[in-house]
Amino acid sequence: MLKLIPYQKSYAAEVATLAHIAICDVSDGVYSEEEKSAWSFAPRSAYHWHKRLSKSQTWLMVYDKHVEAEKAVCCGFINLETQFNSRGYIDSLYVHPDYQRRGIAKQLYAALEQWASLQKIDELSVDASKVSKPLFESVGFKVRHRSYQEKRGVVIMGYYMLKELI
Repeated sequence: MLKLIPYQKSYAAEVATLAHIAICDVSDGVYSEEEKSAWSFAPRSAYHWHKRLSKSQTWLMVYDKHVEAEKAVCCGFINLETQFNSRGYIDSLYVHPDYQRRGIAKQLYAALEQWASLQKIDELSVDASKVSKPLFESVGFKVRHRSYQEKRGVVIMGYYMLKELI
């Protein structure tokens, strides 16, 4: 059973692995091996992800597959910056490859948008990858311009997108 929960520190290591696996699994036709390796050559530390996610509003999608399991398995996450300068910026959205194409990204995004609206955040922004661009377009984001991030000397192209919340 899939369940949406707020971020918990006990999932930091899973989040680190999930993000890395999701990046590595992207088709070579979308991003090259060089681009994927620059983006994530190895999982970042659980400490890195915990620090990053605990400074923002973060939701996890977990799968409770075993009643006797200590905790559910994290299959996706999304986070929204809440600090003054970057308020309303979607920092991360990843879904584990084994759970993709099940509507998890849309459910994560819906929780984020609902929360943002309640917080009176009037605009959301994201640097979407080529992979996530169609999802963001499907929920009303518009491309403002292409974006370029340099990681380990490799330039990775994406899209800076905006959505007004009314």
